[in-house]
Amino acid sequence: MASSSSSIHSWCISFLVVVGWIMTIIDRSNTGYVSARNTHVFRPSQWALTHATFYGDESASATMGGACGYGNLFNNGYGTDTSALSSTLFNNGYACGTCYQIKCAQSPWCYKGYPFTTVTATNLCPPNWYEDSNNGGWCNPPRTHFDMSKPAFMKIAQWKAGIVPVLYRRKGGLRFSFQGNGYWLLVYVMNVGGGGDISGMWVKGSRTGWISMSHNWGASYQAFATLNGQSLSFKVTSYTTKETLIAYNVSPANWNFGSTYQANVNFH
Repeated sequence: MASSSSSIHSWCISFLVVVGWIMTIIDRSNTGYVSARNTHVFRPSQWALTHATFYGDESASATMGGACGYGNLFNNGYGTDTSALSSTLFNNGYACGTCYQIKCAQSPWCYKGYPFTTVTATNLCPPNWYEDSNNGGWCNPPRTHFDMSKPAFMKIAQWKAGIVPVLYRRKGGLRFSFQGNGYWLLVYVMNVGGGGDISGMWVKGSRTGWISMSHNWGASYQAFATLNGQSLSFKVTSYTTKETLIAYNVSPANWNFGSTYQANVNFH
């Protein structure tokens, strides 16, 4: 009798698990939305091989501004750990704000132990069609390439090398940088995983419903609404996969313009 009860109990558990799995699939197919709070906790991508150079000097003053429009990188919290990307990686600006782990590989110029550093994409390394892609035209399509700030490059290799092979991978969750005023919120979405592009975005305050945001430029979206004093959540749709995820309570109620907040979720 105990054996029979145990078998029935096990069968019931298996049945409920299968039903729950089927209902999850149905729910996702009907809504198109995935709660990123549980299913899309971001994990780093696989390492890929490319090359890295550097530009500017130890002050990193040459990296200020840049194609991503972040202005003074010190004031905006990026510091000197930044890099320009070849157009293949830059993806028409959608890669702005993406975080990468980079480590030197397969070169005598690498530091012992092959340490890695984390950089943020803040600029474009344009093609140089006057140079061969394998000898000076490092950023020519379809090459992937990192043109790092000199201080960042010096964390992984001796600067005299000029160029070194590196391994890189995407890292971290979505990041949201706030600009605007009391009636207008401009949000730069950074470190977007998956295809690295966004086709739609919504914001929700702790006292509002979902508010559709209009596209401004690149990976920036805006809402003409008063959202001060509310914690903010965001709903983001990937252009490539059409998948929508939700990042809940990205910022606290006392958020500030000029600050950047990171979610623990991302597209795969």
